[in-house]
Amino acid sequence: MDCSHASSNPSGGDASRRDTTQPALHDDLMERVLASENMRQAWKRVKANRGAPGVDGMHIEDFPEFARSNLPVIRQALRDGTYRPQPVRRVTLPKPDGGERLLGIPTVTDRVIQQAMAQALGPIFDPGFSDSSFGFRPGRSAHGALRRIQTHITDGYRIAVDLDLAKFFDTVQHDILMARVGRKVRDKRLLALIGEYLRAGVRVGDTLEATVIGTPQGGPLSPLLANILLDDLDKELEARGHRFVRYADDLLILVRSHRAGERVMASVSRFLTGTLKLVVNPHKSRVVRTNDCQFLGFTFRGTKLRWSERAYQDFRHRLRKLTGRSWGVSMDHRLKTLTEYVRGWMGYFGISDYYRPIPELDHWLRRRIRMCYWKQWRGVRNRIRHLLALGTPKRAAIWTGMSSKSYWHLSRSLGTQTGMTNDWLQCQGLISIRDQWMKAHGYT
Repeated sequence: MDCSHASSNPSGGDASRRDTTQPALHDDLMERVLASENMRQAWKRVKANRGAPGVDGMHIEDFPEFARSNLPVIRQALRDGTYRPQPVRRVTLPKPDGGERLLGIPTVTDRVIQQAMAQALGPIFDPGFSDSSFGFRPGRSAHGALRRIQTHITDGYRIAVDLDLAKFFDTVQHDILMARVGRKVRDKRLLALIGEYLRAGVRVGDTLEATVIGTPQGGPLSPLLANILLDDLDKELEARGHRFVRYADDLLILVRSHRAGERVMASVSRFLTGTLKLVVNPHKSRVVRTNDCQFLGFTFRGTKLRWSERAYQDFRHRLRKLTGRSWGVSMDHRLKTLTEYVRGWMGYFGISDYYRPIPELDHWLRRRIRMCYWKQWRGVRNRIRHLLALGTPKRAAIWTGMSSKSYWHLSRSLGTQTGMTNDWLQCQGLISIRDQWMKAHGYT
């Protein structure tokens, strides 16, 4: 028997089927993190994401000068294992349900290092993650998660087990997380550095709080660490044959009956609390028909997607603020800001199949912009002059310009509408919500 080929592959098996994660077991993983090209790419990502300063007060713009004189020393400290991350700066953001989301803002230096670590570790862990995991992964998105749910609903899985993990990022047990990172990482320097980031502490005002549990949400490394920990949950659900979708700590399991949903909720809750030591919120977790659940800002009507009522009301509220007539900015700035917001919102929520309110929303938005112009054109003579220049008949221009009725009332009058036509508003830069919806659905 010819054994010449076998000796070249001591692990056995065809080289094409060799474990692609094997290089992670090497001891030089820290060198991959510190490689010049990897660090350059990390800085580009951090710069593009902008972000507020950390506890040291350094802004993004100040980092290049700082790095020129300090980066060699920092890299050597990382190699030696003597680098100590700075605490994160605590900020709180209001949540739609009335609570608060706690974020930890690392310094710019620590964001660059974390990003470099995530870039080195991502290719090691990501190929092994579940196909039902969509959050913070290359080539995957919230839209993909929603489309997968639609597929499950089409297949007859119309009962949703909506499990809510209470303050997930604040309750992660460090030893449980590090044990899972250690399955594929053997570089002790890198493992120690991850531990240092987990224990770096949080600065709240003038007080430094220790972080004996949790991984502060806000750093570039946190999403990957969350996926590493919750991959055990994904694998458990796959082993049980469940249909599910997970986006970070948002989880939806689809079953065929309410009774099955209750069983799944009980057993999965035991796994989360017993094996992963996470906290399930019993007040927000529930078993409901897919028509009655919300996921990533959307609801479902049969197999159709629809933005949630809360998301829609938040949208209108923001539009109202951006078109407030007392906002003392130029119309160019107002329309530019409005365009950026509408494009961003429709870029995400525009996949909704619900079209009915969109024409009315466009009409309402145009009327509010006409109101803003009318407020800006102060004085009777000035308003009449503007309307005449826009082609409004003289009689209508004079009547409208001399009227003492409210801005909102006159924004719908014959004089303003024949002058500030839809086409004219579009030429000024007013974005069309309908056009954005059509674009999202491939009609334009």
